[in-house]
Parts: sequence; structure tokens; C-alpha cells
Amino acid sequence: MGEVGIPRRSWLMLALGTGGQTASTTVLYGLPYLLPAFRKELGLSLVGAGLLVSCPIIGILLGLIGWGVVADRYGERLALSAGLLAAAGAIGLAAAVPGARAQGALLVLAGAAGSSVNSASGRLVIGWFPPGRRGVAMGVRQASQPLGTALAAAVLPSLAHHGGLSAAFGFCAVLCGVTGAAIAVFATDPARPERPSGERAPGPYRGGYLWRLHGAAAVLCVPQFVVTGFSLLFLTEVRGWSAATAGTVLAAANLAGAGVRLLAGWWSDALASRVRPMRLLAAATVVDLALLTAGAAWDSPAGTAALLLASGLTVSTNGLHNTAVAEYAGTDWAGRALGVHGMGQHAAVVLVPPLAGALIAGHGYTPLFAAAAAFTALALALLPTADRPTPGLART
Repeated sequence: MGEVGIPRRSWLMLALGTGGQTASTTVLYGLPYLLPAFRKELGLSLVGAGLLVSCPIIGILLGLIGWGVVADRYGERLALSAGLLAAAGAIGLAAAVPGARAQGALLVLAGAAGSSVNSASGRLVIGWFPPGRRGVAMGVRQASQPLGTALAAAVLPSLAHHGGLSAAFGFCAVLCGVTGAAIAVFATDPARPERPSGERAPGPYRGGYLWRLHGAAAVLCVPQFVVTGFSLLFLTEVRGWSAATAGTVLAAANLAGAGVRLLAGWWSDALASRVRPMRLLAAATVVDLALLTAGAAWDSPAGTAALLLASGLTVSTNGLHNTAVAEYAGTDWAGRALGVHGMGQHAAVVLVPPLAGALIAGHGYTPLFAAAAAFTALALALLPTADRPTPGLART
């Protein structure tokens, strides 16, 4: 039975939103686990393969705000199902079309279509849960991102090894198609507050609070993408692990990261604060990335342990800042605010794969991990010091 006071349908909506986010994450953020296959099958350099990994992120940048408008005006169900089904079509074509350029163009289209999940699934969850349970609910929804990367780590390298890139892309297409169809059939848009005709809640961008949340979240994505994108290469090229072993261990680390997001959401509900847990988790991440940098510099096993811990810590704040943005923006603005929020994050990381690849090729992994620690420290400075009451009706 569902929790008292929360309709059972709320849990179904949470499951659908989480499933959609997991599918899109596997496709849009799981491509780093295909870096060896991109280099071998397409003959690309590390920088070129990094550019291919960035293609879905470019697409996300093109689609986020537009999907936010669709979700605000026409509902979450339409935005989620249409986006996932279109992403399935694009990635399915990528499985059939040879060549890096054609695949890159289709991956851009897949990113633009799949970005609907970033704008709409959080809004779906927020709309179906009361304020005192939103942290946990969004923690579950955001846990789908490490679940998606765990799925990618466990499945995509093996599929690419045995069946080539077409097999890996085909799996991603089926995953998006199934979840998109499920949302189209079973999802229900949450009720919206009644307002007099033509009346809208005040815009949430007066003052700098929301901009600081956007900025801190964008900066926090850089270390997250460094760790997610280059852990496999570090473990195989520097530590000498096999690709299968590294993929299995990283899948387990990403599953642990999903648990960390759940605990962070529960913690924020208990404290009735999203910002305080964010600040403490960001501080812990700075310390861990500093240990990772030292471990990489001195070839210490502690560096490997710090890398695995970073797989959980670098993603620990995602549910918190998404919840904070959606709550502060309110029901009239949440889709667009989450679109802007996601756009800032993806703009911050779109060049991370090729630049990180160039940095590794020229100087190794130590300066890359040091830069990740520095970006996390910057995000800590940008974060607001306390939660701010919403100007709209976000917490009602």
C-alpha cells in the first residue's frame, strides 16, 4: 500500500518518471562506456571519440527549454512520451547508419528528443508529492541517473564487444521505445492549482537565488562528468584492470550512487532544507577529489578507492538542486525553470569530453582530477547559504 496521504497513483507516476529518466540516461550519458568501441570501430582519436560522446549533450542544449514550455503548457505525459519515442527513433537509425559523422548527427537528434525527460519528469514527480516527501521522491527520480549509467557500464561495453556499436545503439533504442510507450499509456499529469483566467504566478527570476542554484549545479556537473566519463579509461589504462572488471565495479559504484541520492533526499526532507545538505555534500566531494588527485599523482591504491567513492559523491546533490529549483519556481514555471537549469548544466559539460581527452593525452589524469576538485570548490562558493521562500506557490 502507498504511504498514508499519498495516492497510490503518485507511486506509479514516480516509477514512470524514474523509468524514463533511467532510459534517457543510459542513452545520453552512457556513451562514455563506448569510448573504446568508438576508437576501435570508427578509428577515432581520444579527442574525436570525446566529441562523439558530446553529441547528445549538444542536442540536449537545443531541446531543454522547448520541452519545458511543452510540459508547462500541454502536460508532462505528452512531453515525456513524445521525447522518448523520438529519441528511440534517432538512436535506432544510428544503429543502422555507419560512419562517425552520420552517427554524430543522429546522436544530436537523440539528445534533443531525450531532453524532454530532463524538463518534464522532475515536474511530474514534484506535482504528485507533497513538500515533506519531495526530497525522497526526487531522490528516487534522480537515482535513475546513476542507475542508467550503471546499466550502461554493465551492458554497453559487452554489447559493443560482441555485436559492435549497432548492437549497443539498438539496445538503447529499445529501452527508450518501451519506456516512452509505457508513459504514453499509463502516465497522468498532476493537478494544477486553480487560478482566475489569465492569472499567472510571479516569475521566479527576480533576485539572484535561482541563478545561484543554476550556476552551482552547472559547475557541479563538471566533476560528475569527469568521473563518469573517464573512470573506465583510468582503471583500464592506468590501473591495468580488464574492461569487464572495470565495468562491473563501476556499475556497482553507480548503484551505490543511486543509494546516496536517496539518502540525500531523505536527509533534506528531515531537515526541511535542500541547501544545507547540498553544501555539506559538496564539501565532502572536494575532500574526496583532492584525495583522488593525490592518489593518481603517486599511483596509490587510495586513488582507486577515492575514484569509486567519487562515483557516488559527485552525483549526490543532483536530486537536491533539482527539487530546490522546481519548488522555488512553482507549478506555473517549473518546466521552464528546470529546462534552464538543465541547459546550464549541459552547457558546462558539453566540451568536457574532448577537453578532458586532450588534457589526459598531454598531461595524464592528475591535472584532470585536480580541475574536478577545483570546480567543486567553486560550486560550493556559488551555492546559496540558506533556503529561500518561494515567490510562487511551489511549496503549497
